[in-house]
Amino acid sequence: MSNSYAAAGVDTEAGDRAVELMKAAVQRTHGPEVLGGVGGFAGMFDASALKQFAHPLLATSTDGVGTKVAIAQALDKHDTIGQDLVGMVVDDIVVVGARPLFMTDYIACGRVVPERIATIVAGIARACSETGTALVGGETAEHPGLMGVDDYDVAGAAVGAVEADAVLGAERVRDGDVVLALASSGLHSNGYSLVRKILADAQFGFTSSSAEFGGVVGEVLLEPTRLYTGPLVRVLATPALAGAIHSLSHVTGGGIAANLARVLPRGSWVEVDRSTWSPSPVFRVLSSLAGSTLESAEGTWNLGIGFFAVVSAASAPAVTAAIEAEGIATWQVGTVSTAARSAGSLAAEGFEQGAKGVDGGAVRLVGAYAAA
Repeated sequence: MSNSYAAAGVDTEAGDRAVELMKAAVQRTHGPEVLGGVGGFAGMFDASALKQFAHPLLATSTDGVGTKVAIAQALDKHDTIGQDLVGMVVDDIVVVGARPLFMTDYIACGRVVPERIATIVAGIARACSETGTALVGGETAEHPGLMGVDDYDVAGAAVGAVEADAVLGAERVRDGDVVLALASSGLHSNGYSLVRKILADAQFGFTSSSAEFGGVVGEVLLEPTRLYTGPLVRVLATPALAGAIHSLSHVTGGGIAANLARVLPRGSWVEVDRSTWSPSPVFRVLSSLAGSTLESAEGTWNLGIGFFAVVSAASAPAVTAAIEAEGIATWQVGTVSTAARSAGSLAAEGFEQGAKGVDGGAVRLVGAYAAA
């Protein structure tokens, strides 16, 4: 009996081939700040780039894409999951007003298939390039016996920088500020455990063609996460809009109200008007299959809003125009109020206050969604 690593199910040669296949895509994300190329024990980034800041603060985020990978695996389609990863990680960094500097990724799999790994990383690299992020390193780990041969999971972490006096957040928000919604591209990368259960209960396969979904079910569900970082970094850097944006929120796990509440100050409240938008067909079809309402999914799916921007009322039209010029539909959904309301009345009236340990503002959704 062989006691070699290969006999245990780990193919180091396949790992080396995967690195060779992904190398060019990764290198395209490198500017002069990246040192050492691909394949080192550690990625290096020239921190002298921070000298352009008066008082630089580093911002960091880490995340994965959840069970959306199960759909990619079912369709054997792996070219978009990398963008999902970058969106989930880097778009959290821009929330504080930071621009991303570099990112690393981690892929765990049951068996290294070089072409599959390279396709995933190529997607990560494309999205990194789009967001101005250097992909400086990563790791592919083979876990035979722990994961199925065609199973994998992806995760990543990124670092960005922001001037100390330019950090966005709840402390900048004022009474009368306008809340802008930025359209999502679909489900993004949240709520897929619920999606998979709904489809299983309705006996829908990922490879099935469906008129309701408008195509192959799995392909519709794999619509990649919209990337907000590039557009928002450019808008934030626009001199005419300096100071106009007070806080930003990335609508991910926890849904609409909870994520907005996290970037509002305690004592403030917002009513988000459902009538200002119509959730896209994928949300309506899934809700119909589940026999539930769109409202019941507001704490799970983004329902068409991928980001919020809380801005000064006077600047709201200009900020809206600037974001829409970047190709992202943007509209007003509410206004911040600091008019006194008791905590008891907020809870009784269906407001969500704060989230994820943040003692923030209060948000509820009101009205009915616009017709499809």
